[in-house]
Amino acid sequence: MSDVKTFGVIGGSGLYELPGIVDVEPLRPSTPFGAPSDELMRGRLGDTRVVFLPRHARGHRILPSEINFRANVFAMKQLGVEWLLSFGAVGSLREHLHPGEVVIPDQFIDRTVARPSTFFGRGIVVHVSLANPVCPALAAVVGAAAADAGGTVHRGGTYLCMEGPQFSTRAESHLYRQWGADVIGMTAWQEAKLAREAEMCFASLALVTDYDCWRPAADHVVIADVLRILSANADLARQTVARTAEQLPATRECGCGHALEHAIVTDRGRIPPALRSELAPLLGKYLGGRP
Repeated sequence: MSDVKTFGVIGGSGLYELPGIVDVEPLRPSTPFGAPSDELMRGRLGDTRVVFLPRHARGHRILPSEINFRANVFAMKQLGVEWLLSFGAVGSLREHLHPGEVVIPDQFIDRTVARPSTFFGRGIVVHVSLANPVCPALAAVVGAAAADAGGTVHRGGTYLCMEGPQFSTRAESHLYRQWGADVIGMTAWQEAKLAREAEMCFASLALVTDYDCWRPAADHVVIADVLRILSANADLARQTVARTAEQLPATRECGCGHALEHAIVTDRGRIPPALRSELAPLLGKYLGGRP
């Protein structure tokens, strides 16, 4: 493994480009799960290799439920990504989390219903732990970077991932508050699960754009307001990426890089050879073959 740090960035609503990267190389890797959302851009920020992908595609053409999350994360793995940061717009479910501020969630609740979110199956059973789905080391670096860039940062909190594309009913919004959720979005949870299976360090920077619809003063989500706040936060997001790239540790001391070590349940001799080859970027170091 190269000693160059490789930092993956998945841009969400409002973040479709990442200026400042040098030596940029556009890539369209082929994955066992189909094509990623768009071309991946690989380049450098300082001494860190950066790989950027807009999850909704440039021009925002892909619904949350249409995103090929597996292809997106697998492509990042193929390109050597060890640190993965996900950006996305969220609604606030708490009075103190104001539009224009950012949250770094450390827990998730899944309310999606139609999204493949594992690389495994088809002859191999793998059970990874998601008790703590966010890498604390990466979350700490991202939090410091966002604060240094001038953001109001809330560290920790629960992200409820809904199916979409419609926003919540008022009854749902109140229910999610009762469950202890702090923000609501449509994308980050599948990325968190797949990043863990890919043994990447994962964190999400959730950009608060509205108060969902639970708050009496906020009748409903107004998309024009959401887009305005996203536009205002675009520079903060870019600065956070640059500062995070600078501050990433030289080595990973967390357990994210060994998430599969004790998670493969299937008898090694019964794993289909074709599947071994297909998933070699994930399983090679445990089953033999390239890492």
